[in-house]
Amino acid sequence: MTMTIDARTAAGWIATGKAVLVDVREPDEFRAEHIASAASLPLGSLRKALANMPLPPGRTIIFQCQKGGRGAQACALAGELGMDAACNLEDGIAGWKAAGLPVIGTAATGSPVIPSLFRQVQMVVGTFVLIAVLAGFSGWRPGFALAGFFGFMLALAGLTGWCGLAMVLSRMPWNRSG
Repeated sequence: MTMTIDARTAAGWIATGKAVLVDVREPDEFRAEHIASAASLPLGSLRKALANMPLPPGRTIIFQCQKGGRGAQACALAGELGMDAACNLEDGIAGWKAAGLPVIGTAATGSPVIPSLFRQVQMVVGTFVLIAVLAGFSGWRPGFALAGFFGFMLALAGLTGWCGLAMVLSRMPWNRSG
């Protein structure tokens, strides 16, 4: 069972040094907005990092994501690695902001918020699949095969971790930092 902690309690623990905050979202999500004291450690690289990360005695790791799901996964992973001093920030950064606590980043300063690269891939592939299926129902039979191809490529990206579309999108002007 994952231990959760509310935002106000977490803020107190962090301020007094009782806990460290680890943001397990993707780097582009972290850049958009994050809690000032959070360390960015994406969920995908967490196992290796935790295996090599000594936690000072008496300190707790608070995992935080967008709404709590990935934070719970991080807690479960920490438990598998024998780290019992870990908890999940209830409702993630959304809960932190709902409690009126500050965040920093482009979203917090009112700058335009660019969806994460992962969400951009979902939007592009979803649009391509929709158009291909509609073309198929409109009588262009290869549309169904094209939709299948997009689905296959998305599944391949999930299995291998390699996504050509994400590589192309990361080079777009709106995804370049600074």
